Amino acid sequence: MNHPKTGEPWIRYIKIAPGQFIELFYGRKGENQKSSYNHLCLAVEDIFAAEQLLKDKGLPIDDDPKQGCDGNWQCWTHDPDGNKIEFMKLEPDSPQAKA
Repeated sequence: MNHPKTGEPWIRYIKIAPGQFIELFYGRKGENQKSSYNHLCLAVEDIFAAEQLLKDKGLPIDDDPKQGCDGNWQCWTHDPDGNKIEFMKLEPDSPQAKA
C-alpha cells in the first residue's frame, strides 16, 4: 500500500487469522534499514475509553487519541521496559479492516 499523503510505498499487511495481522513497514529514506520489532498493537472498541482506563490505572500516555493517516484512531503507551504499545480503534474503511 502506498502512503496516502506521499504516494511512496508505505506498508504491507499479512493476515494471520481473523482480526489478526502483521504490519510490515517500508523503510524511509535516510532511516536505518535494519529489520526489528517496532511495537505491539491492540484493537479496542472505544479508543477514548481505553485511554481513560490507562489514565485511571496510572499508566503513561505517550500520545493522546488521534486519527492516523490510515483512518484509524490510535493512542500510545509503553511498558516498563520502554516497548511501545499502540491501542487502535479500527475504522471499517481502513486498510487493516479490509485485510
